[in-house]
Amino acid sequence: MGIKRYKPTTNGRRLGTVSDFSEITTTTPEKRLLLPVNKKGGRNNDGKITVRHRGGGSKRKYRIIDFKRDKHDVPAKVATIEYDPNRSANIALLHYLDGEKRYILAPVGLVVGNQVLSGDKVEPQTGNSMPLKNLHLGIEIHNIELRPGEGGKIVKSAGSVARVLAKDEKYVQIVLPSGEVRKIFHECRATVGRVGNTDHMGTVLGKAGRKRWKGRRPHVRGTAMNPVAHPLGGGEGRSHGGRHPCSPTGVLAKGGKTRRRKSTSNKFIVRNRKSKRG
Repeated sequence: MGIKRYKPTTNGRRLGTVSDFSEITTTTPEKRLLLPVNKKGGRNNDGKITVRHRGGGSKRKYRIIDFKRDKHDVPAKVATIEYDPNRSANIALLHYLDGEKRYILAPVGLVVGNQVLSGDKVEPQTGNSMPLKNLHLGIEIHNIELRPGEGGKIVKSAGSVARVLAKDEKYVQIVLPSGEVRKIFHECRATVGRVGNTDHMGTVLGKAGRKRWKGRRPHVRGTAMNPVAHPLGGGEGRSHGGRHPCSPTGVLAKGGKTRRRKSTSNKFIVRNRKSKRG
């Protein structure tokens, strides 16, 4: 999918770009696979804002995505490639041989009319889902489970891809998009191919209004506030805050570690994403 540039008829149009949606085949979603989305505006169950700068935005409905791919050995035909407002990747509507319909993430190269299959012994073709133990080394995969039967948890955004690096008795080593090498249980499932809509990160919003359409409200710098509103506020003239960047409550914003020290998944990391790559 390519990038479309508009003629500079206004200042907002001058630098803004948008996807050309050339892969999209329909604009009407499957009604039985839609759910309403209730907006929270960044508020928790007490009505307190816990995530700032959220609110408004265009209305949208959630598309139920089949991340588990647990309909084994039933052939499915790709009926449509659709836009999903809830994620960066496009989605594909599958028509199964028994009449059921499901959405999946649309990988690169999947087009209307293709046939996909999920099972333990299927061909490693784009869109097919199978256990990691049955994949050959170097193959590109996405929508990877971390625990068998839970559904895909990682490598699901537009253009992302992981690769099978090595295998042993019970685990398969996967190279993630961040460069991290992680061991995953060999019974976990993954989908073959790279997630589609690879040009998503190349789009430029061009104006503040497009940010508001996405439900993002204005973000005011802490140094522009009064000292009563932010630890970086105040000072004579323009100042740099006088301390490390932080949130309004004083939590460090850059360089602070947020990962739990005793995380149970640490033992499955073979190579950290921050380590130097060879």
